[in-house]
Amino acid sequence: MPATIGLIAGEGRLPVLVAQGMREAGLDVACVAFRGHADPELRTLCTKWSEVSLYRPGGWLRRLRRWNVAEAVMVGRVAKTRMHDPFRMIRDLPDWRAIRLWYRRLRHDRRDRAVLAAVADELQRGGVTLIDSTTHIPDHLATEGTLGNTSPSNLQQHDIAFGWPMLHNLTDMGIGQAIAVREGDVIAVEAVEGTDRMIERAGTLCRASGWTLLKTAADDHDSRADVPTIGTDTVSRLAAAGCGCIAVGAGRVILIDRPKVIEACDKARIALVGVAGTNT
Repeated sequence: MPATIGLIAGEGRLPVLVAQGMREAGLDVACVAFRGHADPELRTLCTKWSEVSLYRPGGWLRRLRRWNVAEAVMVGRVAKTRMHDPFRMIRDLPDWRAIRLWYRRLRHDRRDRAVLAAVADELQRGGVTLIDSTTHIPDHLATEGTLGNTSPSNLQQHDIAFGWPMLHNLTDMGIGQAIAVREGDVIAVEAVEGTDRMIERAGTLCRASGWTLLKTAADDHDSRADVPTIGTDTVSRLAAAGCGCIAVGAGRVILIDRPKVIEACDKARIALVGVAGTNT
């Protein structure tokens, strides 16, 4: 009988890829999906399924324990529009676990890493261990070197060398996971608004095409959740904003449907480069 692994899923394509990887590893997938978030395809890949409230972690735990899940992966975006829905507190009243997390851990520190650590500790207390979210998708991680058929120009290589150490300083300080650079000048820095909004801003500020997006995770990044990603939608936004090169941390950034991301970059004539370490 196949072993069962848990999947705590938000929105987007990534939970689907993770579930596929779990299935390929011979595992039964028991999924708790945040209500209103999951890709319809995800349900077809899971042997056990339940939709749960984002604000009721006690419900996640009860279902996972009922399914005898000892380890779980947590992946997928949480839609900001749903998080700020004025009626969310009526539909999804927080349970006592969420209230306890808020008052004991998160009142004064709501950074992503603090939220993840608090959730992971709460799940661990309930008998479920969160594991590295990239465990079952190694083929979708960025690797070192030029990916695809479009190579970076000399100017873009210089911008990567210029910006990469700076990006690592920013990620290590918890400021963001991406910056935009052109001709040795930082155009934009990602903060709480996310990569997509930063891309729009960079395209507005730098109308000349050919700028470079650099994206990676901090050296001490907790890979149990929130691993930085690049998908085909991101590539489309970058092309529209005039980006000519994407530099991503090798082994630190997930390419969502890697073959499709590489194909999209080649079609848009955007160089895609995996960068190892803290310096080029």
